[in-house]
Amino acid sequence: MKTWILSLLVFLSGCAHVGQPSVPDSEVTALLNDSAFPTPSRPVDASKLFDLSPAMRSHLTSARFQALLREHGQTLGLVHALYDASDLKLDYDSSYTGTAAETYASRQGNCLSLVIMTAAFARQLDLNVRFQDVQIEDTWSRDHALYMVSSHVNLSLAPRAPRTDDYDASAMLTIDFIPGMANSRQRVRYLSETDIVALYMNNRAAEELAQGRQADAYWWARGALLKKPTLAAAYNTLAVIYQRSGHPLLAEQVYRVALEREPDSLVVLQNFAPLLAANGKNEEAEQLKQRAARLYPAPPYHFFNQGMDAYKAGNIAQARALFAREVARAPYNDEFHFWLGIANLQLGELKVAEKQLALARDMSVRSDTRERYSAKLAHLRGMTGGPRRN
Repeated sequence: MKTWILSLLVFLSGCAHVGQPSVPDSEVTALLNDSAFPTPSRPVDASKLFDLSPAMRSHLTSARFQALLREHGQTLGLVHALYDASDLKLDYDSSYTGTAAETYASRQGNCLSLVIMTAAFARQLDLNVRFQDVQIEDTWSRDHALYMVSSHVNLSLAPRAPRTDDYDASAMLTIDFIPGMANSRQRVRYLSETDIVALYMNNRAAEELAQGRQADAYWWARGALLKKPTLAAAYNTLAVIYQRSGHPLLAEQVYRVALEREPDSLVVLQNFAPLLAANGKNEEAEQLKQRAARLYPAPPYHFFNQGMDAYKAGNIAQARALFAREVARAPYNDEFHFWLGIANLQLGELKVAEKQLALARDMSVRSDTRERYSAKLAHLRGMTGGPRRN
């Protein structure tokens, strides 16, 4: 099965690289081809990204919200008001990156959505907001035929000093939406609001592409690059859009820029090599494949894909061993746990299968996938008489 690899924000991916040289606007516009795509189905606009809806303003002035601010102070009170299970009951869902108002209305979002919504409330409370790219290893996942690479952002808040824009750095409170991630020993890069807006637009491009809406994806990727010409992930996103829309020469042009900016990027190397081969440049394609193999001898999904081949061939024991290897190095990937559970189920290890399916459900970052895993887990527990969880 042919797959494309797309750098897509799930927790958050493709953060702007600090210290990269600026890119002249003319170089960015030279990569764009508006005439190749119809106008977007909806306006491509991030100007209201941090705007509060009337419902959010009402929440901000509600008696419960104000009581929490008085009890805990502005910063901790905001955290309690937004994320206590007894209040908004927010659900984590990586499938859509929303504005502050959309995230509040739906009561769900990915890390970037939750960062945006929290920042919007914090600014209304006149708190200092600092966006942060957390330096952790990228996480890979899949959505149908697209592989997605995700990194992570959080934010820190602190009260402003009276009559000044300064703040006490030691009073900064880091808010993270992955348990155990908020600690002072993390290496972070600070991001500007422009970075966040560009990352949001790149996310929307990737999400539209995953839904097969290539024209809308183009306009969002275009917006991301015009907003932040140094955002390396947006070049890869634009190239994938061209590639999937039947514009291979445009895709090649953009991949060359992406590779120049990130010569060791596995995402770009694995995307660009097959495109070069399709464009008749086999020698250059082979060089990129060999470079990727040297840099990444066992890339993400390497053992999993081997396991799927073994499973389809009927070698379930070998498949289980390969799935287990992938789980060991990527323990937060729900798909790996799911197939390890299925392999154990096929081998009659019902209790182990139940454990792995439960882990798949708990690790999933999409609400629809969690529901599917929950249904399979309930069926298995019906077979084994195991515990149920509502």
